[in-house]
Amino acid sequence: MRRSDREVKEFEDIVAIMEKCDVCRIALNNNGYPYILPLNFGMCTKEGKIVLYFHGAMEGTKYKLIEKDNRASFEMDCGHRLVTDAERGYCTMDYESVIGHGHIEMLPDDEKYNALCCIMQHYHQDAFVFDQAAMPRTKVFKLVVENVTGKSRCIRR
Repeated sequence: MRRSDREVKEFEDIVAIMEKCDVCRIALNNNGYPYILPLNFGMCTKEGKIVLYFHGAMEGTKYKLIEKDNRASFEMDCGHRLVTDAERGYCTMDYESVIGHGHIEMLPDDEKYNALCCIMQHYHQDAFVFDQAAMPRTKVFKLVVENVTGKSRCIRR
């Protein structure tokens, strides 16, 4: 990382940034080009490991690409705030971000419910009861994170 002064080093701090984000972008291999898509997500941490959960329709391009190559990179960011100094002609942006990579695994039917609960928990303060009738027409997959880094540029005012 070029700007080591902005690196977020503690695992708990990286997870805290991820908890504030509402979109996770994953990048898949599409014949040598990145195929990037924004997804809603849920997250589980256990023993210093992060697992991201996603859901979607039963078929589509992302599943064809994952079947060929289940490696994926991801990115999420939050805390955006434009910072300007008109006198100096200076402009920058405050932010917090996380990037990483890992492998994607499709979840069997018996693991869908807990993963979907994890996704719901990420977006709802209170317990949200979702319609389980949607589960048979919902594909659920996870990204097992193998490497993650965090970065932050925030001026406290």
